[in-house]
Amino acid sequence: MPEPLRVLFVCTANICRSPTMELIARDLAGDADIVFGSCGTHARDGHPMDAEVAPTLPPTLAPGAGDGFRSRLLTAQLLEESDLVLTAESVHRQHILDDFPQLHRKVFTLGQFEATIADLPGLSGRELVEAAGQRRAPTSPDHDVADPYRRGRAAATTATGRITAMLSVVVPRLLGDR
Repeated sequence: MPEPLRVLFVCTANICRSPTMELIARDLAGDADIVFGSCGTHARDGHPMDAEVAPTLPPTLAPGAGDGFRSRLLTAQLLEESDLVLTAESVHRQHILDDFPQLHRKVFTLGQFEATIADLPGLSGRELVEAAGQRRAPTSPDHDVADPYRRGRAAATTATGRITAMLSVVVPRLLGDR
């Protein structure tokens, strides 16, 4: 049996955007054989999900879905174990590539990956990830998900909505490799 596809979401502190990505992706994937995780470029291990962001999670998630979440710091091991790394902003992508340039074929911003796969019809799962690594859309500020931290409920709602819209395109395309 093939190994499950492993997707890692990355933001700064791993308390707002990347845990939102992880939880929504898990919800969209259901019981599919795909592993989603998250971490932060400057996270402190063990912090809970941000109190402004957690209530903005989609109603399809179980109440309190983010309650047990705890942040973790990005490590070389997490990157190595992942088949695809999706970041909230291009600054996170660049942070990773500055230290691990050899990973350039598997590190994208979430929006960049969504734009890239739009030009790769008919592909899914691992085949999609490999093709995207060969032919990526350039990064753009339009692909970034703005950090809602300490910016109030409206910013949190906007970030969650943007993440949900992007993952609603990305996750079904990844699920083809079951």
